[in-house]
Amino acid sequence: MVAEKQKSIDDQLKDLKLVPVVSPPSVETSLRLAEILLRNDLPVAEITLRTNCAVDAIVAMKARFPELLILAGTVLNQQQVDSALAAGAAGIVSPGITSRLTEYCQQIKIPFFPGISTPSEAQGAYEAGLTSLKFFPAEMSGGLRMLALLKDIYPQLSFMPTGGITQDNILEYLKLDNVICCGGTWLSPYHLLESGEWEEIEWRISQAVKAIRGSV
Repeated sequence: MVAEKQKSIDDQLKDLKLVPVVSPPSVETSLRLAEILLRNDLPVAEITLRTNCAVDAIVAMKARFPELLILAGTVLNQQQVDSALAAGAAGIVSPGITSRLTEYCQQIKIPFFPGISTPSEAQGAYEAGLTSLKFFPAEMSGGLRMLALLKDIYPQLSFMPTGGITQDNILEYLKLDNVICCGGTWLSPYHLLESGEWEEIEWRISQAVKAIRGSV
């Protein structure tokens, strides 16, 4: 069952190609952002559990926009997994990988994207039965060259690079066969959400969508 859920989300992410990574300053800003994402045909977001309102934001976004694919990000422990799942998250994303968190997500059968940045971590994830991983922080960990190396060593693995991905380099990442999609923190950073710079946020999202759709 968990394998089927994972494949379903993987397939959706491959089609979407880009996942906005969002740390919402408030529930209201998350809802406003959701409207922009849907208006620009990008019905997905990774809501990081870095702010106090993150879980409430997931609840509100799923209630108002059930068509959104929402992943919970920066998940560090079992309690956060439970909270994210209860809120309506379809998958769990973590900046790192531990056996405890991996085993728990497998036990409760929720798709899990742990963060890796080295061959040893990638191999550990593969041994644990995981094949869809977050590559983080992407640019600081060798970027395109490291992903190319990981493809040669571990052709069974696929990655969601996040961290340092921008409008200028995303298409290069998406050209790699082992990249499912890219996580984008530049689309709606905290300071733009907090200050309500919606025109700038929508421009960034619309330009990114045009770029990735045009690359197909």
